[in-house]
Formats: sequence, structure tokens, C-alpha cells
Amino acid sequence: MLTAKELGGPRQRQVLEILLLAPGVPVSKHRLLELLWGETAPPGAMGTLESYVSVLRRHLQPGQPRTGPLKTTNGGYLMDASLVEVDLHRFDRLLGAARSAPPHEAYRLLGEALGIASAPLLENELGCEWAHSQHDVHATRVRQARLLAAEAALQLGRTPEALAHARAVLAQEPLEERAWTVLVLGLEATGRAVEGLQAYDRCRRLLDRELGCAPGVALRGAHRRLLQATAGQDDELAQAVSALLVLHGHFHDSAPAVDRMPEVLDPRARQEAATVLEAFLGRTLSLAS
Repeated sequence: MLTAKELGGPRQRQVLEILLLAPGVPVSKHRLLELLWGETAPPGAMGTLESYVSVLRRHLQPGQPRTGPLKTTNGGYLMDASLVEVDLHRFDRLLGAARSAPPHEAYRLLGEALGIASAPLLENELGCEWAHSQHDVHATRVRQARLLAAEAALQLGRTPEALAHARAVLAQEPLEERAWTVLVLGLEATGRAVEGLQAYDRCRRLLDRELGCAPGVALRGAHRRLLQATAGQDDELAQAVSALLVLHGHFHDSAPAVDRMPEVLDPRARQEAATVLEAFLGRTLSLAS
């Protein structure tokens, strides 16, 4: 294993990182100069680059200058893909395999992939534009893996794990509706109707404010079921939710008839629901003040 001392300074380390990110792909010396120095390369930069590679080769493949993984190509260098194993590429392979696997196998593969990606990619190099770009691309793929893990866990009935994965995704990308769907469905599955309603409302507000759209069919269906479940409870909150359910059905007359409450057809029921809800809100605001 190479130590920080053997890797030398930051640019020498970056040469190795650039080549490892694209094994089997030749990178020209001029491209390396551009990535390392941008437009500020000093006059002797080409010689410096060649010395960096010489030191790396000496440590990577001692006594094997021609047969080791770091190869010289026409005007550049490459890392022999058959002689190196990089966690980043293993992560990508696991993610790709999980996409087409059944839930149980997919969840196992995704767990392995996420274990590899426990730390951000190139976190010590984020001052470099090339590293920042690679970091962002990989972070997006890690988020995709976590989302797929959330969905697979929910399918497998591993609800606490599904909720944990969904919340982790939403902490990074609050507009990811698929993660909201897992969160709301998971809360519904565990009987936490009020928390599910609160999560749905946060999702609805975010999507409306940021994207100008409403939650999709799966979330709306879960919302109706959560309202009905909460309305079935025998307390003051249940009465308020039951009233809200009546008004909700009234304001969504475009929904299929099977999804509507019978009371919405009776104006007196709507009036009674509005009265119950107004009284509940009045008491709630009074207690809060």
C-alpha cells in the first residue's frame, strides 16, 4: 500500500487519481497538464509531470517498469485495467447488477455497494474542478443506490431500513419523490398514520413550491388511506381528520367515485365537517398562543 509520503505532493497524487478514475483509457500529457495546472502551468511543467510519473511507477511497480499497471502510451499514460482494482468501479458494477436483480438479491448488492461508498469520492481534492465534477457524479450515483435500497427494503418488508434509506436520500435531495413515496408508504405500513400525513404534507408543499407540481398517484393513494385510517380513531384528532377527509373529497371531485366519501354528496355533511375542523383549529391555536 502506498503511503502519503510515497505519493508525494498533491499534484503527484492527483496524477495517480486521474489515471485510476479511467483505467484502460490513455490520458495525454497535455491533458494532465491542463487538469493539474489549468492555464497557470509553469515553464517546466512537462518535465515535472514526467518526474511525478517516474516516482509513481517506481513505487507502484518496483523492478517492473514495463510490466506494471502504469503504462506509457503515445504522448501520455494509462492505467492497465486488468492489473488494478478500484472500489469506485466495483461500486458501479454492483449498482448496475442491482438494477436488474430481484428485490432480495438487489438489496444484498446495494448493501455491498453502499458499504464501499462510505466516504465521499476525492474528498481531499475538492479544490480542483476535475475532482469536484467527479465527486458530484459519484454522489448522485450513491444517492441512486440508496434510493433503490429503500425501494427494495420496502418490498421485502424491511420497513425500518427502508425508512432510514429514504430519509438519507431526502436529506441530500428533498425533491426526490420516489424517496417520499417510500417514506410515506413505510410510515403507513408501520401504522404511523399521523407521521405519514405530516410527511405527505411536507412533500406536497415542496413539490408545489419548487416544481409547481403535485405528488403522484402512489402518494395520493397513500394519503387517502392515511386520512381514512386516522379518521377511524376515536379521539378529537380523528374527528378533525374525518372532517378533513370529507372536505378533501369535496375539493377533489375529479377523483374516481370509488375514492370519494359518500358524505361529499350532502351539503349539510360538508357544513358540519367545516364546523368541526374550524372548532378544532380554534382550540389548537388557542393552546399554542
